[in-house]
Amino acid sequence: MRIVLAEDHFLLRDGLIRLLEAYGHEIAAAVDNGPDLLAALTAERPDVAVVDVRLPPDFTDEGLRAVVEARRTVPDLPVLLLSQYVEPLYARELLAAGGRGVGYMLKDRVTNGRQFLDAIGRVAAGGTALDPDVVAQLLVRKERDTAVAGLSAREREVLAWIAQGRSNAGIAQGLFITEKAVAKHIGNIFTKLGLHATDTDNRRVLAVLAYLDQ
Repeated sequence: MRIVLAEDHFLLRDGLIRLLEAYGHEIAAAVDNGPDLLAALTAERPDVAVVDVRLPPDFTDEGLRAVVEARRTVPDLPVLLLSQYVEPLYARELLAAGGRGVGYMLKDRVTNGRQFLDAIGRVAAGGTALDPDVVAQLLVRKERDTAVAGLSAREREVLAWIAQGRSNAGIAQGLFITEKAVAKHIGNIFTKLGLHATDTDNRRVLAVLAYLDQ
């Protein structure tokens, strides 16, 4: 895959470049600030972008802002955000911007090369990949009066696995149930959340967005 990488810490950026190239990926551009990232995303149109949320010049959310802006020009640009801390707002904001292929991962998880590369692959394929720590934090938040609150305990459990970007087979394996049962639970989730099949919407992403909004 052709990858645009945005990370302001030289050692981490260099390490990610070496890791990705070792697995046969091409680094189309490696930048360390928001303006250069936006230019690289629109010019290179990579297969996937790996982006630190906080970049110079202000170290707030420049990476995220560049991604949202770039996706207006390059719809469905796959993006995996990296962050030092659990900040569900960033994951929600990226999903709310629309499109497929989004992920949010803590930088600590990057040290697990296999998990990091798996997340990149899922995002590049148009799926979602939310860090398990983000999902875990959302699970313990007090439920509000939302459609998600109407899901059964098992359905919320399945939705949490969807949020991590797992396939039906992966969910079945993780919960020790059949794929048929998983498909039934997902169908019930879509129905209860009012997510009807269309030609343009990715219902799994929309379900995750509803989950993040609770």
